[in-house]
Amino acid sequence: MDVDYRQAFDMAPIGLCLSRNRSIVDCNRQLCEMFGFSREVLIGQSFMTLYPSADEYERLGARMAPILNAKGHYADDRIMKRASGEVFWCHVTGRALNRDAPHESGIWSFEDLSSQRPVKAELTAREREVAARLLDGMTSKEIGKALVISHRTVEIYRARLMRKYKANTTADLVHKLTAGQ
Repeated sequence: MDVDYRQAFDMAPIGLCLSRNRSIVDCNRQLCEMFGFSREVLIGQSFMTLYPSADEYERLGARMAPILNAKGHYADDRIMKRASGEVFWCHVTGRALNRDAPHESGIWSFEDLSSQRPVKAELTAREREVAARLLDGMTSKEIGKALVISHRTVEIYRARLMRKYKANTTADLVHKLTAGQ
């Protein structure tokens, strides 16, 4: 049986794209449906189009480069932005095709987590970053180190998240972030 790899790529049940220097070279139907853009609009666009802010795009790109360089792959849950402006939780996994130049070219998958984890509060860019790391089970000190901010600053953002989600404990906050309540 001959396998039509183009058709397999296009019909995959998860969003897929090929990248070069953090721009979209090609993408499949599922990615277009997930983000609400046509393929023609996305081809050639910077990934920044899919982020809630330019700041998050820059910080995440800088943070993932050494991991891609060391491991060749990267994965996390993050808040992304649809064409409509709606933000949603997304699981992103990528592989650098050249570990020595991790952003040079890669293949990326995107899984929409919004049905399991809706975004229920208006969050700042930093709150989104702290929330994502809380969901990874990181402590304030670990989050501070990862985001290059003090653990006390992380605690301030965690307190803001707890207020916005009406959570009494960090465990309650994590539950509400994952349950979307």
